[in-house]
Amino acid sequence: MTTPHHPIQGLYEVCVGVVDLDYSQIQYWAQFGYTVGTEGRLSADHSQRLYGVNSAVRSLRLTHQSADHGLIRLMAWETPVNEGLGLSSMRVRGNRWATTLTADVMALWNHAEVAAEAGQAIKIVPPKWTLIYPIPQGRPFVDSPVGARELCVTQPLTRQVLFQRFGYSVPNYGQINSDSALQASQVTHMGMIVQDDSQETLRFYDEVLGLLRVQDALESTYETSTGGKYIFEMNPGERFWVTAFDDPRSSLADWQAARSGRLYIVRFPESLDLPIAYEKSRPGCLGMSLYTYRVRDLQGYCDRIHASAAKNVTDIVANEFGDRSFSFTAPDGYFWTLIEL
Repeated sequence: MTTPHHPIQGLYEVCVGVVDLDYSQIQYWAQFGYTVGTEGRLSADHSQRLYGVNSAVRSLRLTHQSADHGLIRLMAWETPVNEGLGLSSMRVRGNRWATTLTADVMALWNHAEVAAEAGQAIKIVPPKWTLIYPIPQGRPFVDSPVGARELCVTQPLTRQVLFQRFGYSVPNYGQINSDSALQASQVTHMGMIVQDDSQETLRFYDEVLGLLRVQDALESTYETSTGGKYIFEMNPGERFWVTAFDDPRSSLADWQAARSGRLYIVRFPESLDLPIAYEKSRPGCLGMSLYTYRVRDLQGYCDRIHASAAKNVTDIVANEFGDRSFSFTAPDGYFWTLIEL
């Protein structure tokens, strides 16, 4: 049986703006199992055409075993636009974060606590128990619990959620590099925050990009949430909804067939007064500032996005690695770049 060639895959890269490509940045991601891949550069003129940033950029793509998604791109801007999201709240429109599977969430928590005690700039939400899939629970102290522990760590250049599974597995959702110091997988999913009661902006991701909507408007309240209410600093009575978009090779019917590379959109009601930070989470900024997808028929995608509610669609040009690419601002305000597969 041949594998169908879908026009789009799972989220390809999390791009991290940095001041320079020094050893510390590469070493940090190496602890999660990433290795140095391709290096590339763009002049300020070409960067302006693709990213809307009048600054030269030198980038390094970090790979993770044989993964075709969840990669890291370090982008060293000659003239950064701003400091990025930094240690600001996760409860902002424009927020971006990366989630990774680990075999030892406590080890990561230990590192974060030691960093805090050493005076490093860091914010920590300790590991919280959460139920991700509808798996029946057994008897406490008799049967093994089934769920996950989620740790949230925010640093000046990174915003990460690390999770460990207990009592279950999902074969294609994160492949841990057992040789890595922190026993971690590639980035399994990435998140964004929006406010859109009509949900119209969500349609862009399945109807225009062609992603598979596998979870729709799953409600989480302050009273029912476990980890989310701490990560997003919720108050009593507040709620949000989660919609998930997958690589089309994933499955609607069987959660065991889910694939990593997922996009999670956390949607808060418009009645809440959330800060807006899109200008601190786009190319040119430091920290997590861009997500990319790889697609087939790049010109077809460019035409389709031109015809959509997206804005600021660029021409197709070569990115710093020589890949044909173009960028745009989605209807929800987030900046994206698509790369030819």
